[in-house]
Amino acid sequence: MSSLVQSVREGRVLHLTLNRPEKRNALDSALCRELVDALESTAADSIGAILLDGAGKSFCAGMDLTEIAAPANPAEIDDLHERLFTFGARLNTPVVASVHGAALAGGTGLVANSHIVIAAPDATFGLTEIRLGLWPFLVYDAVAAAMGERRTLELALTGRIFPAQEALTLGLIHQVAHEPAARAAEIARQIAAHSPIAIRRGLDFVHASSTMNWQDAAALARKSREEVFASAEFQEGLRAFRASRTKTAVTARHTPAPDPRPRSSRREP
Repeated sequence: MSSLVQSVREGRVLHLTLNRPEKRNALDSALCRELVDALESTAADSIGAILLDGAGKSFCAGMDLTEIAAPANPAEIDDLHERLFTFGARLNTPVVASVHGAALAGGTGLVANSHIVIAAPDATFGLTEIRLGLWPFLVYDAVAAAMGERRTLELALTGRIFPAQEALTLGLIHQVAHEPAARAAEIARQIAAHSPIAIRRGLDFVHASSTMNWQDAAALARKSREEVFASAEFQEGLRAFRASRTKTAVTARHTPAPDPRPRSSRREP
């Protein structure tokens, strides 16, 4: 993988960094391709979580408009964009994003697709395409799923830029932290330590059931739960839980009860 997306694996966490800081990590076709490939490669890997951030002063300033205006291969670009801005609804590897600076237009789309988002107090967001006579077609559905249709429409119509605290209130992000990279990395490690099959089956269920009626969703839930119950990971976790409860109960039985008398009335030996 070239330097447009830096990839570093730490245990079961894959750290992906958008690395086009001189362009505020604007998404040209090369960056989109590398990011899509990196995200999708985890489906058949042992990665437990993805940590996504951006190099330089911005997380992502959106699409590279110089390329969008005259794409060399429109069909290929359209496919890349469709894959990129639907990863949150397709992938079963959790993505934790650490956001600082500008996350505008397509950058807001990446944020909306991430499963958990930690933002710095200085982070800014917005569907700014309308300022250029465009519409946020590519990211609209993901943003609407994150914070609601009516609010997304307002943002698309006005193109206004809003701060991290408002993004938190709207549900676009999950936390505001002064050290978002450290907090996001901590969360990614916590997620990666959980059962892989439970998380993968869980995300598969979330994606599939969103378009099902309740009967089909219930049937899928039963099937998915049975698969998790039958997994070696669940059986091991159940044994560990039972062993922990047994140990706690034994300790409680052999721990003397506290003396109910006030300290001053106790006789010293």
